[in-house]
Amino acid sequence: MKPLPTSNQNLLDQEAIAAWIFLAPAAVLMAIFVIWPIVYLFYLSFTQGNFTITGVHWVGLKNYWRLLVSPDFWQVMGNTIYFTLATVIPSLVIPLLLAVLLNQALALRGILRTAYFIPSITSLVAVGLGWRWLFQTDGPINAFLLSLGFDPIPWLSSTVWAMPVLILLSIWKQLGFNMVVFLAGLQAIPLNRYEAAEMDGAGFWQQFWYITLPGLRPTLIFATITTAIFTLRSFEQVYMITGGGPLNSTNLLVYYIYDQAFAQFDFGYAAAAATILLAVALILVYIQLQVFGDENY
Repeated sequence: MKPLPTSNQNLLDQEAIAAWIFLAPAAVLMAIFVIWPIVYLFYLSFTQGNFTITGVHWVGLKNYWRLLVSPDFWQVMGNTIYFTLATVIPSLVIPLLLAVLLNQALALRGILRTAYFIPSITSLVAVGLGWRWLFQTDGPINAFLLSLGFDPIPWLSSTVWAMPVLILLSIWKQLGFNMVVFLAGLQAIPLNRYEAAEMDGAGFWQQFWYITLPGLRPTLIFATITTAIFTLRSFEQVYMITGGGPLNSTNLLVYYIYDQAFAQFDFGYAAAAATILLAVALILVYIQLQVFGDENY
């Protein structure tokens, strides 16, 4: 004879049904706006053509092969790697040090936190226009250099200096957000750990290395992943300041995808490049979780 369900089993079934009912709207929205676009992007990467009356047709791995043999694509990948590494590391180190300083009992702590966070809520398009004005040949930065006796630098027309301008802007933009995240993580570390360390004679750097950094481990994982994703999807800086130049030296992968799709109308090729960008982002997140994560996180 089949046993009758107990009251606990009925309760669990009711809770499961209620959970699915509440999750259904979010699941539907995710399927429409996240999963389906990714699936369609993957399909589009195996096609060629455009969204006109001629339509698209299947070409298999041709788009991926074109990427592998394209010198421009590999230059863009090199630019993206350089830009990402040069942006992510300072965007973590500088906000962490600022958060440690602001976590102390300073009189102007609230004002400083607000001042550092303002760039994070400022329009990147407007900021890009401002930075282009600052670093143009006859702009304020070169005027300041001339006042110090230095020769002006062709910031935006130099293959050497154009990328550092974009990197500096990206660091400035990300700094405030990461600082607030680190401040929240610091305030979650129990004070008695620092008190015990002081009683044992530990100095500032010893406390930072053995208490602060281990206590911030989950926060560091979150900040690293979000900063890497923000950096990989950088587009507005290139679009507003350099347009990928000079000589393709500041062309990043997202801008390259945009140019191929909406300037060259080569949607299949652009979709293949976007698929590679998605794969790179997923690989980076996996590596970061493996390196910095642990069983308790």
